[in-house]
Amino acid sequence: MSQGDDIQVVVFRVGGQDFAFNIFHVQRILRYERPAPLPKAPKFLEGVLSVQGAVVPVIDLRKRFELARAEVGEETRTMILEVEGSPVGAVVDAVQEVLRVSAAQIAPPPPVVRGLAAEYIQGIIAIQGRTVILLQTARLLTSSERIALQALDAEPVHG
Repeated sequence: MSQGDDIQVVVFRVGGQDFAFNIFHVQRILRYERPAPLPKAPKFLEGVLSVQGAVVPVIDLRKRFELARAEVGEETRTMILEVEGSPVGAVVDAVQEVLRVSAAQIAPPPPVVRGLAAEYIQGIIAIQGRTVILLQTARLLTSSERIALQALDAEPVHG
């Protein structure tokens, strides 16, 4: 196997499960800071953060995956991802590590993984005796959700 077959992933936990994003989609990892809420926002959208002068929508992955809500803890992080050219924050329970995995270690999602969750999953990584679900950043938001977020972003804030 050549080095070209390897990818690096950032492994994180949400709801007791290990997930990962391709490191190329992760811009930065920040300590959790409560986002400013937005009116009329979808339930999974926590609000927005200002990151280096940009207004970044923040998604709570627990809500996106319909998992039980956890308290924000010392390990809670906001991962700033690049989703189709725009920054999007994703709240996770804890960021664990960066792993190098070979393409051969990434299996397609099994047929039993159906429904809403399947659309987020790029593959399953079995490594070091555990299962890590590799997510597709581009699928975290549907095209209609991205349009709705752009519309929210464009609305003037009255104070």
